[in-house]
Amino acid sequence: MTSTHISVMRDRCIELLAPAINSCDKPVVVDATLGLGGHTEALLQQFPQLTVIGIDRDRDALERATDRLTPFADRFHGAHSTFDSIDAIVRSFGYSTIAGALFDLGVSSMQLDQADRGFSYSQDAPLDMRMDRTQTLTAAEIVNTYEPGQLVRILRTYGEEKFATRVVESIVKARSIAPLNSTVALATLVKAAIPAATRRTGGNPAKRTFQALRIETNDELGAITRALPAALKLLSVGGRLVVMSFQSLEDRIVKELFTASTTSGTPRDLPFELPELAAKFALVIRGSETPSNEELEENSRSASVRLRAIERVAA
Repeated sequence: MTSTHISVMRDRCIELLAPAINSCDKPVVVDATLGLGGHTEALLQQFPQLTVIGIDRDRDALERATDRLTPFADRFHGAHSTFDSIDAIVRSFGYSTIAGALFDLGVSSMQLDQADRGFSYSQDAPLDMRMDRTQTLTAAEIVNTYEPGQLVRILRTYGEEKFATRVVESIVKARSIAPLNSTVALATLVKAAIPAATRRTGGNPAKRTFQALRIETNDELGAITRALPAALKLLSVGGRLVVMSFQSLEDRIVKELFTASTTSGTPRDLPFELPELAAKFALVIRGSETPSNEELEENSRSASVRLRAIERVAA
């Protein structure tokens, strides 16, 4: 799988991190979403002075990436954890600052391609959706035990599902007869609950429900909200944070944090900047970037990505 996996916007990520890496004698970069190790491998190949700390909550991915990165074993440290533990992980390896961090948010290609993980509505599998299979909470437990009001909130908030109430009514009715434990059974139920006119556009109607359940199962947005500020605090002056988001809820969190971090606290009516209130970060990219046409042709899964980057400019 590692030989066929295509890392999203790999070259652009390296280009954005390069100035921060080259400004240090012994730079450290955190790949906070190691996956199968494609970004990390490219970084270690290009920068012989670089050390990378790779974090992944999926033991399978971490093991495969570690095998892939064996040639760089002296410059790679792997950690099985969620990325909101970034500060503790960096310090556990003896570092207090980093030159850069890379976040590739959302579900990984490996997880989507492994049918038994339950992330896909196109293949029948147990309703699991755990990125870390050592945790206990599964999507099946959420579907079968959460109160109807909780389920409606999850589908509306994390899936932006307009017909959340109708979907949940169908779920509650079905689970009163027998537990819902199958991805295809849930996808079929969701499709039936959504009006036919709506089903004609926008792809599989189960997409929003599956996204919502996946986010709830893995506390994805909570982890992002905790991890990104921690990553910013770890950056040395000149250090950069690069983030790729694949849906609007993720990107909104990134955008709002970057805006707040690059905004001066000096009152607008003052004709000069107060040094103690000056922004400590600056945007590397105005807005966000999307993949090139060439990348889209090579890797269709990059279609929805939005890339943002920020740099620490003051201590």
